[in-house]
Amino acid sequence: MRSLLFVPADSQKKLEKGLGSGADALIIDLEDSVVLERKAAARIAAAEFIRAAVAGTPRPHIMVRVNGLTTGLTDDDLAAIVPARPDSVMLPKAEGGPSIVHLDAKLKVHEAEAGLPDGHVKIVPLVTETAMSLFLAGTYRDSSARLIGLTWGAEDLSADLGAEANRGADGRFFEPYRFARTICLTAAAAARVQAIDTLGVDFRNLDALRAECEEARRDGFTGKLAIHPAQIPVINAVLTPTPEAVAHAEAIVAAFAAAPGAGTVQIDGVMFDIPHLSRARNVLARAAAFRGQPRNGRTDDNSD
Repeated sequence: MRSLLFVPADSQKKLEKGLGSGADALIIDLEDSVVLERKAAARIAAAEFIRAAVAGTPRPHIMVRVNGLTTGLTDDDLAAIVPARPDSVMLPKAEGGPSIVHLDAKLKVHEAEAGLPDGHVKIVPLVTETAMSLFLAGTYRDSSARLIGLTWGAEDLSADLGAEANRGADGRFFEPYRFARTICLTAAAAARVQAIDTLGVDFRNLDALRAECEEARRDGFTGKLAIHPAQIPVINAVLTPTPEAVAHAEAIVAAFAAAPGAGTVQIDGVMFDIPHLSRARNVLARAAAFRGQPRNGRTDDNSD
């Protein structure tokens, strides 16, 4: 998943618009974008939308951001949406492997009640939204076979830290949030799951978004959160391997294939070793995953 677009569960217009955005995944939000008084109605609307969306072909990955485990709302969320067969749930304010084990157990019960196979619903946690979460980020590995990715956020973390701001005037994150970003990236690598970068809040500044995406790709993130359909073409374009990157990766793989047992090869006077081979294979795997999909998502109407 290159692009993951948040959509409020209680806005039918935005849900439908999300389907046409070109996003690889829609995150139907039952948490922050829905006030408490509207959550019950939002669950019903989300379930109806999910049932229709998962029956479509082709379709994006359908994810639901449920309310956190400490809110007392998680079970009501799961009871409403699991029977609709979403592909995954996003867990906010996750605090390490134990929170994934806890959610896994809840999903197992709701899947059984809905007649779904065990493990149908996958999990992507937000892993940096509390101060404690940063100390537990190394515990996600082997927490659940449902775990498919890790992502991070700065807004709730800044509130937990009592900070005045998390970005400077230039839009770049301050150091505590750069640290949280690194924690997410390394935790995902340790858990052998996808690393998904956080969202860009200034959705009209597409140049800044492109720079964020390029930095994310450089460092090892392969997906990025979005809050507006206008962001999808940029995210998809930057996070899809370019023809040049694919050709370079193919050359490295071919050079090693031509020299069985070699620890290094040279191409045009440049030496490449086993880590380069691993990176080349990762590029080719990502390219294969998105073969036949456009580098740019489609956005017919970027208005709010």
